[in-house]
Amino acid sequence: MKSNRISLRPWHISDAPALYKYASDTEVGPRAGWAPHKSEDESRTIIHTVFDNPTTWAIIWNQTGEAIGAIGYGPSCECNLPAREEEPTVGYWVGRPYWGMGICTEALRMMIEHIRKTTTIRSLISGHFIDNPASLPCFI
Repeated sequence: MKSNRISLRPWHISDAPALYKYASDTEVGPRAGWAPHKSEDESRTIIHTVFDNPTTWAIIWNQTGEAIGAIGYGPSCECNLPAREEEPTVGYWVGRPYWGMGICTEALRMMIEHIRKTTTIRSLISGHFIDNPASLPCFI
């Protein structure tokens, strides 16, 4: 999946340094519900485990080829969202230098179009932390 500014692709182990660079920021992880990464090894482990599935993608900044965030969907979380049965939860984040640029909105639109074309999923659910209104989902 590709636009003028970003691409969505599977995570590669070679993305570990970039993942650590952005995921170790103490302002990034907590806004998305996870603790900041403590080492590049931890980021590498996340790529091998959490991100190693067909419904999670690296958000790539086309200008540099660097992974700047993540987006994906999966089984509904245990976070009290009013999900219907079989309704996946969407999650996304982007590194702080890219905040306020509409990157997650752009990635979300690309992912939704991909879901429409390649799956039978009829609806998704997403939420955001109250102290992170910039992450308010914008489904179109």
